[in-house]
Amino acid sequence: MRSSLEENYLGKSISVNRLAWKILEKLLDDSRLYGVTVEETEGGTTVVDAGINAEGGYEAGRLVTEICMGGCARTEITFRKYGNLELPTIIIYSDNPAIATLGSQYAGWQIKDGNYSAIGSGPGRALALKPKEIFDEIGYLDTSDKAVVVLETDKRPPDRVLRRLAKDCKVSLENLALILTPTSSISGATQISGRVVETGVHKLRRLGLNPKTILHAFGSAPIAPRHPKSEVAMGRANDAILYGGTAYYTVKQDDEEKLKEIIKKAPSLASKSYGKLFMDIFKDVGFDFHKIDPDLFAPAVLVVNNVRTGNTYTIGEINDKALKQSFSAQSCLISRGSDGSPRLKETTSS
Repeated sequence: MRSSLEENYLGKSISVNRLAWKILEKLLDDSRLYGVTVEETEGGTTVVDAGINAEGGYEAGRLVTEICMGGCARTEITFRKYGNLELPTIIIYSDNPAIATLGSQYAGWQIKDGNYSAIGSGPGRALALKPKEIFDEIGYLDTSDKAVVVLETDKRPPDRVLRRLAKDCKVSLENLALILTPTSSISGATQISGRVVETGVHKLRRLGLNPKTILHAFGSAPIAPRHPKSEVAMGRANDAILYGGTAYYTVKQDDEEKLKEIIKKAPSLASKSYGKLFMDIFKDVGFDFHKIDPDLFAPAVLVVNNVRTGNTYTIGEINDKALKQSFSAQSCLISRGSDGSPRLKETTSS
């Protein structure tokens, strides 16, 4: 017997898993070009290493971002200046933002099995309905015999986890694909910065905005420099969004006053923890994500255009000082020695 969600939406929506699988095939067909390695397990599951033992890279991270958004967004890598700090930056845009972000990209799947843990996201969530209330809220249901799951992890999952994921997604092991993206890799840092639009959508939803009223979305965030320690890399990746991310939304909202009240609380600046580096905040709460102020998880700047009135609101600010501190960024000046030879003089990151 079909659920009410199935009765209302079955066959009426795009398939994030089918769209994502088409992008996945690019990684599989040109794995050496993208710096990833591909393994087919005994059960037939495809496992893509995008940064654990493989090198990965910006292009792999860009494609993983599009896969994570269920093929409902496009991405570009560019360069942008943040104060006097110049950084590679990912740009994301979508005309189906609720499905792309909450219906696919949102990292809402905690996976634990013995000593193994990972954060799951991507289109496979729409088959496993993790968490179900989000899919009820946005009215989205995917039907696909193939599933793609993106795992933020620095370890390959054991085979029993693969079997569990296939069961949850209601697909065979042969039709399951996993992409592994450690934060300490360029691929991992890129796909985390690629969550800047999703972070803003989730914050607006939490503040009371119906995500189905978001018609279009555009965003950008710096890609954090690599660090060999995964916990430091994780802190940098979050700081990239909190202090350098910008998200632009086109919404259709009848209640303008309610919209303005929501927007005032939307940027990361609204958090009582704002200004501290994410790694320091994480330490202060005993490395428990659930104890971090939820208001912190948001882009630095949000721009919202309401098509009902034509008004556009901008709130928040880019904090290049925090970015420099987080990224251990130093500037070097060239001077001349007494013999006329060039010398480098480092300046502080503050």
